[in-house]
Amino acid sequence: MSAVLADFPVHTPVTDEELLVAALAVRVHVPEHWPQGPLCRSERVPYPCRLARWGRATPAAAGLPDGAVVVVP
Repeated sequence: MSAVLADFPVHTPVTDEELLVAALAVRVHVPEHWPQGPLCRSERVPYPCRLARWGRATPAAAGLPDGAVVVVP
């Protein structure tokens, strides 16, 4: 069961396509505030969800700075 809940792997070297999908994941999987705490807007699970974590880890694996992926509402 723990393998199912584990984070998605970040492959290296990171391709341009993976960076595009990571940017989309960061844009779509954002927190929404609920009485029980922040939940992922897309999945309704505690934020950050697996895709949000993967979306932030992928540019880091490519050597890009933290603010490289810009979330535009």
